[in-house]
Amino acid sequence: MTNDGISQPNGGKKGMTTVPHGLRFTDVLLKRGAISEEVLHQAQEKAHGLSVRLEKYLLDNKLIAPADITLGLAEYLHMSPITLSQFSPNPQLIESFPADVLKKHQALPLMKIGGTLVVALGDPFDIVAVDELHVLTGLNVTPLVASEKELQDTLAKVLAVPEAQQDIDLEDIMKGPDSEVEVGHDEKNEVSLEEMMERAEGAPVIRMVNMILVEALRTRASDIHIEPQDKTLRVRYRLDGGMVERPSPAKSFHAAIVSRIKIMSDLDIAERRVPQDGRFRIKALGKEVDIRVSILPSIFGEKIVMRVLDKSALFPSLSGLGLDEVSFKALSYAIDQPHGIILVTGPTGSGKTTTLYSCLQELNKPDVNIVTCEDPVEYQLLGLTQVQVNAHVGLTFSAALRSILRQDPDIVLVGEIRDTETAEIAVKAALTGHLVLSTLHTNDAAGAIARLIDMGIPPFLLSSSLVLSQAQRLYRKLCLACRQEVALPVDVLTANKIDPAFFLRQTGKGTEGTGSPKVAAGYTPIYRAVGCPKCNGTGYKGRGAIMEVLPMDDEIKQMIMKGATSGEIRTVARTKGMITLKESGLQKVKEGITSLEAALEMTGGE
Repeated sequence: MTNDGISQPNGGKKGMTTVPHGLRFTDVLLKRGAISEEVLHQAQEKAHGLSVRLEKYLLDNKLIAPADITLGLAEYLHMSPITLSQFSPNPQLIESFPADVLKKHQALPLMKIGGTLVVALGDPFDIVAVDELHVLTGLNVTPLVASEKELQDTLAKVLAVPEAQQDIDLEDIMKGPDSEVEVGHDEKNEVSLEEMMERAEGAPVIRMVNMILVEALRTRASDIHIEPQDKTLRVRYRLDGGMVERPSPAKSFHAAIVSRIKIMSDLDIAERRVPQDGRFRIKALGKEVDIRVSILPSIFGEKIVMRVLDKSALFPSLSGLGLDEVSFKALSYAIDQPHGIILVTGPTGSGKTTTLYSCLQELNKPDVNIVTCEDPVEYQLLGLTQVQVNAHVGLTFSAALRSILRQDPDIVLVGEIRDTETAEIAVKAALTGHLVLSTLHTNDAAGAIARLIDMGIPPFLLSSSLVLSQAQRLYRKLCLACRQEVALPVDVLTANKIDPAFFLRQTGKGTEGTGSPKVAAGYTPIYRAVGCPKCNGTGYKGRGAIMEVLPMDDEIKQMIMKGATSGEIRTVARTKGMITLKESGLQKVKEGITSLEAALEMTGGE
């Protein structure tokens, strides 16, 4: 304790600032005119007698405004103050920390910038909090001073589990008079349409479907699979790219669940022989999401796959994509161009559409006409004209694109270039003053050039129209609550043709890890997935994108015109600073964001 009744921070700890010699906290309060000298003197004596911190006594007895305490502490410690009333916490950042740690230390993670974690603390003297967060994340912690009451209220809000989010016991749902309903196990057992409607609208079935949907939102699942087996019904969620099985209803409920989802999707509940597609919108857990439904007949009944389309998960701008500096500048420059083609490539499920929507949200302004052509329209965004492709009535990508170009667009999004006709129209649109964004299925950024040439696009037209080609993959982020430090697996690196020197510290200084085994001298620590209740036992929580961005310059354009191979273009691009998918993935491993196994899973063959 100092002579003014508050504890002194240790200036040697990471992120903490040294208290200026000769200046007391009480001097700061008096200098700011926050309290009179007489009242302060009396408060000091009473706080000392009660063995409580001076600032706590002042606040509890309403002798000083909370803002004055916050500003006084900030000035005393040479730290920056922050008010949380207008601050919107990042749920993904907060969920990467154990809730009990944040509650115990009254700490609110605000942002992560490079290797620094910015945290709001109600008690800026809590050295243990700073140390624990540093050990937990491996990041340097920069604390900001916040009002203790504001911090408590904000933490209570962001860490609260809504009633709708509580785990629901499936057995409890199925107990009761409706649990004995018998529904045929195969299509030979005919059920009347009236009976199917009655069961689909029954309370147990409605609760079951609602529970499945709420659980998907709570766990941030991207897809829900309801799969009939011979004698069972299986429910699985796709979490962070992997399938996770969840408690499932009895097979006898299958027909009623299918009928309920068909009713919600406005589909034909009597038709069980052909595939059907639909969508519906739900409001739950404080958000509104679209659900895209696909129903496929199988030998054991109709299988349902529901894609969860949460607009709140979209990045409002390019800065949220987590690009490295070189890639961010290249992509920002590309979307600022008045015309040309921007291609995003990668396999199905690699986040191509999300990247393009982020670009569109950056470009979406009142003075710009943006029209999209998609199959299907995944996210419905304000300010855009979105066209759904329908090949059954002749509305193909090429047909829609021709009509779109007569709609006076500035920017056109083509969901996918699938054929020569679409590719030709896209190139012509780019050459006639439009900015065209689209996707292709190729393995790397340079491969998109070869693919378009194979489609019949003349190299001279392609070199004139292509602004940027980008390849990407989605990697799984390690759960920060349970990740475990491991020794650098040199044998794995050698087998995958990775130089272990990539993981050398730039400073050249060795260190010991936060756990066992110890990190080899001079190398950065890497982590493996373990699994805990917070990440549903997978060891991973959330996904991010790694990207390979190939901008077009004069040399690359000349190589395209001369018929250079994608390998030759890739080699030259690397000399100009292009970061490959594999290098980008290894950088995430080096930063402790993902595991080496997860990175190689996505890019091992690159």
